[in-house]
Amino acid sequence: MRKLRYSINITLDGCCDHEAGLPPDEESMRYWTAEMQRADALLFGRLTYELMESAWRRPATGVWPEWMDGSEVPFAEAIDRARKYVVSSTLSGVDWNAELIRGDAGAAIRRIKQEPGEALWVGGVTLPLALADRGLIDEYEFLVQPVLAGRGPTVLAGLRDRVRLELVDRHEFRSGAVALRYRPASVTV
Repeated sequence: MRKLRYSINITLDGCCDHEAGLPPDEESMRYWTAEMQRADALLFGRLTYELMESAWRRPATGVWPEWMDGSEVPFAEAIDRARKYVVSSTLSGVDWNAELIRGDAGAAIRRIKQEPGEALWVGGVTLPLALADRGLIDEYEFLVQPVLAGRGPTVLAGLRDRVRLELVDRHEFRSGAVALRYRPASVTV
């Protein structure tokens, strides 16, 4: 069974607005590029899909925009070619190497996890909350930025039940950011 990892940038106070943390640097872009390359497929809700597509889809000209620096191009190439699943009840269709999932997202994700492969990746806010509530996330990865946002959406706000986690890995960046990877703790009776 493929593992599903939820990965997201957050601030020290839990804000997950994509503009609240530090701007990406070469080190963090290498890290996220490696994460994208390890995933067999990416799972997005509508908003995250539209956000990622607008930033990272290869333009029709084939030339990446001038705002991208050299460290961002490998990430853009990795996410652009990745297989994607988009959970949405409002989109009528998707492209960008994507398949639209309608209806019971939990059942669809369970089916996708059963397919051959190694790893699935989910980002965003709303879809990961729904998947966490169903116990479908196998690992949680937070790239914690050394910033206090003071406002904005917070990660997994509204989770129905507490999820106890155990630390699996930790990586410190020169910027002061720390990547923390957890898995749900085994419950022993």
